[in-house]
Amino acid sequence: MSKRVAVMDLGTNTFHLLIAEGTVNDYHEIIHYHEAVKLGEGGINKGYIIPEAFERGLNTMQTFQEQINTHQVQAVRAIATSALRSASNGADFIDQVKNKAGISIEIINGEQEAGFIYEGVKISGCLSAKNSLIMDIGGGSVEFILGNAEHIIWKQSFEIGAARLMDLFHRTDPIPPASIEALDLYLEDHLADLFKAVSGYHVDTLIGSSGAFETFAELAEIEKGHSFNLKTTKNYSFDHNELLIETNKLVQSSHQQRAGNKSIIPVRVDMIVVASLITRFIVQKLSITNVLMCSNSLKEGVLAEMLG
Repeated sequence: MSKRVAVMDLGTNTFHLLIAEGTVNDYHEIIHYHEAVKLGEGGINKGYIIPEAFERGLNTMQTFQEQINTHQVQAVRAIATSALRSASNGADFIDQVKNKAGISIEIINGEQEAGFIYEGVKISGCLSAKNSLIMDIGGGSVEFILGNAEHIIWKQSFEIGAARLMDLFHRTDPIPPASIEALDLYLEDHLADLFKAVSGYHVDTLIGSSGAFETFAELAEIEKGHSFNLKTTKNYSFDHNELLIETNKLVQSSHQQRAGNKSIIPVRVDMIVVASLITRFIVQKLSITNVLMCSNSLKEGVLAEMLG
């Protein structure tokens, strides 16, 4: 029996709405809509949603509700992550969304978030029998999942998302070498659990789940004079050197250069710099040569659970 469901992924930067129907192994997207809400803007490290961001979030949820009504959805889940987890007025936002849009938001913890990301990546078919490290760089947190097509070996969420790191380290543009050094030391310190967890395993591949990795893939392909369509590119395999070249260029670029690049969506124009630095840090630290982009992430994992 095919059913029609809606999943909302309410992230720190972007709110996503995915309406799909079918079965877990054979579903089709009816709507895949996203809005740059920037819930973490101006307050991410203070643990507070500023009034403008609050308003944008509320308006977007009302728009989502209209779409859900229009498409006669049978089941709905709205999942909130790092920004709402850590905001002192997060509960107030949830209450207002319930009152004004009739949507009940579930706040999930980092462990659950990592679990959903794994399931989303798994149904895309890019896991193998060998061990991969999945990395999902969000605005508020970054999830790492070590696993293979069979099971998860280890997973953890770290509150070191791109919006947080940008606020701490990327205050002048282009980012100065001293800030890059400080960021690397910060990552070295904050990701100790990750290094310990992977130390006994051979990590064959790094899988970047959606977000910045979609931009890296598009930039690499455009550079070669190819066209790139995310709708038809679910998985993408990077040439190791090309990835390092693209991330280096982004790190050295100015805001104006990035803003003028059609391959970089507006909400990612500035955060792509710290996202590039995290990616480069992980690839070098763990000596990984195979890197993939998977366009599936948390929302497809939630979808898999709903359709399953």
